[in-house]
Amino acid sequence: MTRLSPSAADSGTDNRIVIGKAGAPHGIHGELRIQPLTDFADRFDGLKEVMVGKELLHVESVKHHKKFVLMKFREYPVREEAMRLTGQLLTVDRSEAAPLAEGEYYTFDIIGLEVFDMEGRTLGHVENVLRTGSNDVYAVKNGDGKEILVPALKKVVKEIDISGGRMVVDMLEEE
Repeated sequence: MTRLSPSAADSGTDNRIVIGKAGAPHGIHGELRIQPLTDFADRFDGLKEVMVGKELLHVESVKHHKKFVLMKFREYPVREEAMRLTGQLLTVDRSEAAPLAEGEYYTFDIIGLEVFDMEGRTLGHVENVLRTGSNDVYAVKNGDGKEILVPALKKVVKEIDISGGRMVVDMLEEE
């Protein structure tokens, strides 16, 4: 299973992972609505500092409100100042990523893997991870631009080697 957290490359910073996106201000005291971009919304609770865009900010408070996290930053004490952060991505160092169980992977680790069939032939690279509800689906694109959809099931995905940058799949023939 893959866990949601967009790639650090999306934010233009190396060795960082995206955990949220700053939305509209909430109230008049500088709180911002943060859209969590992680499966671990409770990870915001212990944050002392976070990068918002390219700026390191100190967290004054965190509250969970409906589907958002309300955050207040020391450097932005009033609504008008905090409004400038709207649309910015919140990132943390990759070392602060929530630990995963055996057999679980972050989406940003899966994207870019080279995919091979059981005979060792290259099928392409993972371009995207589609979240369907029942199981994830890896969108693999080959050199000709053809897309192959690989269900993230143990009977199909035989090996994932993050450090080696590869995935081995057994694309079962339809009977």
